Amino acid sequence: MAGTRVKPRGESLLAERFAVFAEALLTGVWIAVASLGVVTYPAAFAAGARHLRRRIAHEGRGLRAFIADFRTALRRGWLVGLAGWAAAVAVWVDVQAARAGIPGGPLAGAVGVVALIALVVAGLRAAAVWEPGARWRTLLAHAGRRTVLDPAGSFLLVGGLAVVPLSAWFATPLAIPALGAVAAAAVAVEERYRRR
Repeated sequence: MAGTRVKPRGESLLAERFAVFAEALLTGVWIAVASLGVVTYPAAFAAGARHLRRRIAHEGRGLRAFIADFRTALRRGWLVGLAGWAAAVAVWVDVQAARAGIPGGPLAGAVGVVALIALVVAGLRAAAVWEPGARWRTLLAHAGRRTVLDPAGSFLLVGGLAVVPLSAWFATPLAIPALGAVAAAAVAVEERYRRR
């Protein structure tokens, strides 16, 4: 029964929150698999975030709904993924210029890295509020404003992003479910901003 609201089972608050955490880790696996297409990561995060929002709202939907959302988000989301990789290449060139000793290179490299982090945060914030029919350009424009206007939420997402490589450093397979924790953090940051 797609879209039906599932009544909570009378679980304790701790059990319910642990269930959401476990669902976030599972969603991380789905996001990782959906991101294998290299430019598909925005659509994967959008579908993952939407799945987690449904889970928090106790709406009974699972992998099929995730796949449907992923396909819908991918229609234009792959262009966002391509643009993200182009930005990463541009920052890599900046960093190489900084290492080569070009005058102003260190400043350009630092600005490039900060800009790339801001773009990643804005992309996560856009994915966290994605709905079918939403335009990525509009989502990213609004997310860019929220990234600047809500620095606390943006720094929380930077910290969440740092968990992924730290998890991989600790045990490489842990980075995969950590992606779901990042998606959950983006959903939480956006919900926090909406309630302000």
